[in-house]
Amino acid sequence: QVQVVESGGGLVEAGGSLRLSCTVSTLTFDDAPMAWFRQAPGKEREGVSCISWSGGTTYYADSVKGRFTISRDNVKNTLYLQMNSLKPEDTAIYYCAAGPDGGECSWYPADFNYWGQGTQVTVSS
Repeated sequence: QVQVVESGGGLVEAGGSLRLSCTVSTLTFDDAPMAWFRQAPGKEREGVSCISWSGGTTYYADSVKGRFTISRDNVKNTLYLQMNSLKPEDTAIYYCAAGPDGGECSWYPADFNYWGQGTQVTVSS
């Protein structure tokens, strides 16, 4: 059974930084695209960033470009999201998602097979 576990969320002041981590317990981690989604209260889940299975291609939502960086370590089966210059509008629960083996990056939650429980990020003004 695949397990996806996020960590690294917390409370930070506007302009601060956080680094989220996501560990995936699967032998095929290095074949799957990985993504970060977030969901704020009263809003739909939205894609934040996605990285191809090799790590060679990354995608970012316009709202986080230039501030967030996604990366992965296929040896450690771990996904990261470095978040800098945080804004109050970044406040949300952040979810890690794993796509199917050999799949492509996507902004649609339905395209991802496995999800973590989420980690809360709160940015105070």
